[in-house]
Amino acid sequence: MTLIKSISGVRGTIGGAKGDNLTPLDAAEFGAAYANWLKKNNPGKNLKVVIGRDARPSGPMIQGIVQNTLLASGIDVIDLDLSTTPTVEMAVVFEKADGGIILTASHNPVQWNALKLLNAKGEFISGADGAELLAMIEAQDYDFVAVENLGSIEEKSDAISKHIEAILKLPYINVEAIKAANLSVAVDAVNSTGGISIPPLLDALGVEKQELLYCEPHGNFPHNPEPLKEHLGDIMQLMAEKGCDVGIVVDPDVDRLALIDEKGQMFGEEYTLVAAADYLLQHLDGPLVSNLSSSRALRDLAHSRGKEYYASAVGEVNVVTKMKEVGAVFGGEGNGGVILPDLHYGRDSLVGIAIILSHLATSGKKLSELRASYPAYFMGKNKIQLQAGMDVDGILASIKQRYANEEISTIDGVKIDFAEEWVHLRKSNTEPIIRIYTEAKSQAAADALGSKFISELSEIAGL
Repeated sequence: MTLIKSISGVRGTIGGAKGDNLTPLDAAEFGAAYANWLKKNNPGKNLKVVIGRDARPSGPMIQGIVQNTLLASGIDVIDLDLSTTPTVEMAVVFEKADGGIILTASHNPVQWNALKLLNAKGEFISGADGAELLAMIEAQDYDFVAVENLGSIEEKSDAISKHIEAILKLPYINVEAIKAANLSVAVDAVNSTGGISIPPLLDALGVEKQELLYCEPHGNFPHNPEPLKEHLGDIMQLMAEKGCDVGIVVDPDVDRLALIDEKGQMFGEEYTLVAAADYLLQHLDGPLVSNLSSSRALRDLAHSRGKEYYASAVGEVNVVTKMKEVGAVFGGEGNGGVILPDLHYGRDSLVGIAIILSHLATSGKKLSELRASYPAYFMGKNKIQLQAGMDVDGILASIKQRYANEEISTIDGVKIDFAEEWVHLRKSNTEPIIRIYTEAKSQAAADALGSKFISELSEIAGL
């Protein structure tokens, strides 16, 4: 079964049977429920919704279904067509819209697609809102308007340029320094919308030396679109051949930013956040936030600068909630998801690129030198498969009791902080597994910690 319904939307593979895969009927149901949710929360108002999509081949089909469902619900549509997730989020605010829908399965392979739902602030809808919407689908609680009340479509082609203009207006994005540094930048946009957003951003930042790889937005991904080392041999080779200063890699909807240094080595998605914060704390004063599964390096950086650091539950909506609660000036997730409130509350690779290039240009350091200046941590990611029906909460409670003398957080599963390392145990919402994240000061230690907890969880579960 590859249809996953959650509080933030629906995702699944294209084709197959309704309820098992993401079919036209499932897309229409979610569009209709979202429209009705908006109408119930905005009675009597003429509503409009922004829609944009990544470049995967199923996008036009899903977009047509969702847009026409909104029109049939009496809602006007602002059609961005090919766009990025952060661009759609910002366009909701720019256009004074009542919501937004992003059609993207993010880093999932090409056979997947998804509807991600936004509120009037251009942020992902809350857990409570998502639960209400899911209940509407379960009850088939939606209706449609008469012909004289159908919605209309307005096409907009300038959303990405407005997004870039807003980035350039940030006072700490140093365009002059970037121009003077004469950096050579390689880009892998996985043949999606990074290809129509990153080159114009680099142009605006004065980067003349651009080596563009897979920047044609036809959606036929040349490799697994998750920006991990094992998928990025082509850009690493390109950088070696061309002598580039930095490599930029994004996922299909441009909300995750991975970097490659001048030696052709992965900078590490966890350290995208650290490097961006390192630069921003020269200009901004306030706390930092990341989720519980992100590297301790961000906390160390914050404390070294006399700033507060806070951890949230995993998930962008949880990071944003914590950022607002503590007044954070910067935050994000360790998968390369940069969130800058001065621009908007959403993961944004485009502003991340501008921050990183400003940092390189003003520091005069190479990317590898920046990485070497940060605390060295190594992560491991494992999981343990359980039998259906097992008491996952009870298993995690047993682990918590075993380690009661350690520093423990139960914001999201169980996280145990030891002096030199940590482990974070989370249950999956979609399958009977426990995810095991570890971090230590060597890869061997992180892997050993993961193996230790696999054994302990297996023992408690009786596997």
